[in-house]
Amino acid sequence: MSAPSGPAHLDSHHRTTLRKILQHDGGHNIEWPDTLSLLDAVGSVTEHSGGKLALTVGKQTVVLEAPRQKNVDLPTVVQLRRMLTAAGYHLEA
Repeated sequence: MSAPSGPAHLDSHHRTTLRKILQHDGGHNIEWPDTLSLLDAVGSVTEHSGGKLALTVGKQTVVLEAPRQKNVDLPTVVQLRRMLTAAGYHLEA
């Protein structure tokens, strides 16, 4: 299985979440709290009014509403994948 590349400071839990986001095909359950923890480790998470969050990794910022369910939906995963790959995260061959 491919391992995600990225900073050595990520723990195994963060690397697992990163791998799920980068290889997501709709069949994985990616939990929102795990996603927030990863984004906080590689960038910043800022809360705004109305339940919106500004997620910044590298030069990319995405503003999202915090999901009401436990798992991240597919459109959010796609946005996060784009942001993370633009910041240099990818799956190693």
